[in-house]
Amino acid sequence: MRGSSTNAISVYLQLTLVCSAAVWILIIWSGHLNMGYGLVIPGIMWCPAFAALLTSRLLGKELSSLGWRWPQLKYLAVAYFVPLAYASVAYGAVWALQLGGWNSEFVSLVAEGLGLKGLPAWASFTLAFICMAAGGVIQNVSMTLGEEIGWRGLLVPELAKRMSYTKTSLLSGLIWAAWHSPLLLFADYNVGTNWSYALGCFSVTCISMSFMLAWLRLKSESLWPAVLFHASHNVFLPIVFDNLTRNTGHTLLYTTVFGAAPAGTSALFALYFWTRRKEIEQAPNNGLETASRSLRRLRPHELRKCHNVILD
Repeated sequence: MRGSSTNAISVYLQLTLVCSAAVWILIIWSGHLNMGYGLVIPGIMWCPAFAALLTSRLLGKELSSLGWRWPQLKYLAVAYFVPLAYASVAYGAVWALQLGGWNSEFVSLVAEGLGLKGLPAWASFTLAFICMAAGGVIQNVSMTLGEEIGWRGLLVPELAKRMSYTKTSLLSGLIWAAWHSPLLLFADYNVGTNWSYALGCFSVTCISMSFMLAWLRLKSESLWPAVLFHASHNVFLPIVFDNLTRNTGHTLLYTTVFGAAPAGTSALFALYFWTRRKEIEQAPNNGLETASRSLRRLRPHELRKCHNVILD
């Protein structure tokens, strides 16, 4: 089992690197993440999926191992609302501490852009927010699915076969952050702050998210909570809260995925998931104990039947 998982991890990471490098070169060459009318963004996000599917094909792994089963509704609810929660806390603190201002101009533009004349501005913005919170997340799922097929569909379960939840989350988070770093360092995947500061905050956020994403993937035994979590994060943080915040001078040091506030609040939420790590780490042992108890209850002739089935 360990040799098999090591081989899968190695093949997957090499294929992801080769596939992603082809897109990185184009983006870095142009200097802009939105090159090619922005169509390169879903391209780079689907590189991990392509690598995972090809790895499964080469190693004869069942595609069902990527976690396509539909999870319990509670895991989808957690996946949707947790990013909204840590983003709300982060930006609420920024506004309360006057590290950034409220962007009333953005509120007016959104309300006007909704196109429903006669509604008060607050009602139009509320309705627009609901549209973004629903339609925006659904639209974003098509892109985050590409990353999550690879990172949480294949990589996390394979790592979990060899190491603890803590190590799995930490290592997958470091790999995920490193995968983003070429575009942060050599293109414009940044907001203009010092690159080392941006990379540090971004890495903390990635690793913190990885603790939550790995927990959801392993606990639900499904890929879909991770996909929804990632999409929710991509909508609420950069699209909603970043635009609701007015730069008052040093605001960018605290906001966006490259700032300190989301890094701090996501780390606190990750800590909570980490405190519940035993729910995942004990699950395999509990399953073996249950199977053992079931076997002990079998009568001799039933045990012989099981033995024959195994031999067949």
